Amino acid sequence: MKDFFYAIQDLFVNVLFAPFDALRALELKNWWGANGMSWLFLIIGLVAFAYWMLQLKSFNDNKEEDKSISAHSYL
Repeated sequence: MKDFFYAIQDLFVNVLFAPFDALRALELKNWWGANGMSWLFLIIGLVAFAYWMLQLKSFNDNKEEDKSISAHSYL
């Protein structure tokens, strides 16, 4: 049973966390390179937020939104 838990430890430490160890080593050399994925996800999130807000504005401008008091079941 003890070997089973050591196998799980080995899987996580040596295999699944290897990319994070590589990023940690890269951060000492190049901060921008190590945080590139974070910047990419931030940009994707901002673009998605802007798209969502534009869609909401277009529905609001076309008066397609039902704003009555009984429009949603939780109200």
